[in-house]
Amino acid sequence: MKYVLITVGVFLTLTSVRAQEQSQDSIPKEAEKLDEVLVKSVRVSADAPITHSNVSKEELAERNLGQDIPILLNYLPGVVTASDAGAGVGYTYIRVRGSDASRVNVTLNGIPFNDAESQGTFWVNLPDFASSIENLQLQRGVGTSTNGSGAFGASLNLLTDAFSNKAYGEISNSFGSFNTRRHNVKFSTGLLNDHVEIAGRLSAIASDGYIDRASSDLKSYFLQGSYVDDHTLIKAIAFGGHEITYQSWFGIDEERLNSNRTFNPAGQYTDENGENQFYDNEVDNYKQDHYQLHWNEQISTYWSTNLSLNYTYGRGFFEQYREDESFEDYGFTPIELGNEIINTTDLIRRRWLDNDFYVVNATANYNARNLDVNFGAFYSLYDGDHFGEVIWAQNAGGSEIRDRYYFGNGTKKEFTTFAKVSYTLNNTWIGFLDLQGRFINYETSGETSDLVPLTVDENYDFFNPKVGLTYKVSNQHQLYTSFAVAHREPRRSDFENGISKAERLSDVELGWRFQQKENSVNANLYGMFYKDQLVLTGALDDVGAPIRSSVGDSYRLGLEIEANLQLFDKVTLRPNVSVSQNKNQNFVASIDGELRDLGETNISYSPNLVAGNALIYQPFSFLQLGLFSKIVGEQYMGNIDSDVSKLDSFFTNDLNIIAEIKNIPVFESIVLTGLINNIFDVDYISNGFFFTFDDDFSNPGTVVTQERAGFYPQAGINFLVGATLRF
Repeated sequence: MKYVLITVGVFLTLTSVRAQEQSQDSIPKEAEKLDEVLVKSVRVSADAPITHSNVSKEELAERNLGQDIPILLNYLPGVVTASDAGAGVGYTYIRVRGSDASRVNVTLNGIPFNDAESQGTFWVNLPDFASSIENLQLQRGVGTSTNGSGAFGASLNLLTDAFSNKAYGEISNSFGSFNTRRHNVKFSTGLLNDHVEIAGRLSAIASDGYIDRASSDLKSYFLQGSYVDDHTLIKAIAFGGHEITYQSWFGIDEERLNSNRTFNPAGQYTDENGENQFYDNEVDNYKQDHYQLHWNEQISTYWSTNLSLNYTYGRGFFEQYREDESFEDYGFTPIELGNEIINTTDLIRRRWLDNDFYVVNATANYNARNLDVNFGAFYSLYDGDHFGEVIWAQNAGGSEIRDRYYFGNGTKKEFTTFAKVSYTLNNTWIGFLDLQGRFINYETSGETSDLVPLTVDENYDFFNPKVGLTYKVSNQHQLYTSFAVAHREPRRSDFENGISKAERLSDVELGWRFQQKENSVNANLYGMFYKDQLVLTGALDDVGAPIRSSVGDSYRLGLEIEANLQLFDKVTLRPNVSVSQNKNQNFVASIDGELRDLGETNISYSPNLVAGNALIYQPFSFLQLGLFSKIVGEQYMGNIDSDVSKLDSFFTNDLNIIAEIKNIPVFESIVLTGLINNIFDVDYISNGFFFTFDDDFSNPGTVVTQERAGFYPQAGINFLVGATLRF
């Protein structure tokens, strides 16, 4: 049994728009000032020369009926989302500017959420986390310095619930298509004796999924204790989740897509009568617990500090039924029966992850009239075990109960230091400088799941400068420009594929902002120039993880525009559009047994057009109607511009209805929410895979490259309805 060490830390959340009106009451102004230290260490202000979008708690709550965070962010500029189960519950994914989730730096209260080895973000481990978010900021491009792996497409900074000055309770329930349901309860004691608050949330989400057997059984919790006075804010947080999801990452081919788009090959096997069956426990089963405790202190008029400590404990496995597996792959001894040698077997295996992640993060802020300086240091230690067990086998020569047929370990240490300076030169010019050093050591031992030794001992030293300038043309108009450099180390699977070279990104942004009363427009041009970029090949390994390759020089050029327009007293329009060119340069691929220079090709999973819109109509103060639209242009799943790898463009629309009933007996309010997704029942696909292989059997002596593609269909029209009772 592993004992969990709960570390101390100190945390502060941003006091922004509250979904609960009672929590807006008289939060001490001194506590609001203390928020700035944590916020500035991972975020930027409205005047900063960094391209970003902010999302409030209220905006998340409008659509939050159990779907995961990537799905809730689907309508932000440059964002494309997908779901394995097809309906936004379970394993979900987000891409920003064509970069997949492993290249989007995510922090929770300034603490890295990306897995240190795989660099992925697995939101399924924190189901219903959107119910505990105060607000978030999505920075596109390199952005400002954040903790953890470098932002190669975007960074997403989440801040959890602010403390509440007043006690409240909340019960939410929702139901919908595919037997989807969510239940949660939230509470706060308010400030006891004007200093202490205890708050929490419990959630349960379940769904059968749009895809066959792609079920989800998700549970999570969030508990926090806060202490606040005139100069101190201390917050201790424990949160986590347990997910059991039936695997649905195999996808389907085009033939099956046209005949049975919900088919799921996971768990399929042939019984003794030659009939197809499906193993009932082909699941992913994982638990993750986070412990944070942060301390913010206002030392003087100009100085404030933040200290944060974190411990994350993750453990779990995925289970698979496998037919005709070789004894050699599991260390079994062949069995001799007379003249017959048995060296294959049907079996059930579990592949485990068991990891610990420790963080110490300290920042300080000096804020005078024209000068704002934020600096700090970050240290993390990751220790992760990878191992496999065979829990049943038809034949298992020489094996013992609870034998591990492979074992490997990965240890990653990271030290980061940074300094950010914002200086207001005069009424029109603001300068920005951000310097970061990242120092990483990654070591592995043992072997991979393929029983191949993996020994890595690599050090990476990165210097990441960022500089920018904002020019205030008038009270309504701003122009800004920035240049930033980021580096990124390979992940564990890259080392398994023989890649150890780090990537480099140079990002140039040029933008214009307009703000006048309720109307705003943000537009920016960007150029992202990569050296040794690790792009997705489109192929998956045997556990469904994407495979990457280094492509040398590549770039992304684009224009992004987003607006918030108050058309009439009751009508708001929020459009955004992103157009881009995403290219590999001098791309070389093996085709028909020969290496060929294909010249300039499209980067995988990078559509040239991504657009969204929200049309909000509020006929009465208690009623809001929203039509959310999304357009994603065609994209290639590989890098060789093969038509086989092409995903068609799609256009979807969702209808959102919110009604609030106030001042009723017992409850302060009741909020009724309805969400109809994909109202025009579009058959669309937002994700898939593509791979090539050499076939020399059909034409002896001739190597012919074959191409195959797989697809993850998304649900047609479906609905969710919910009610939230507040008291």
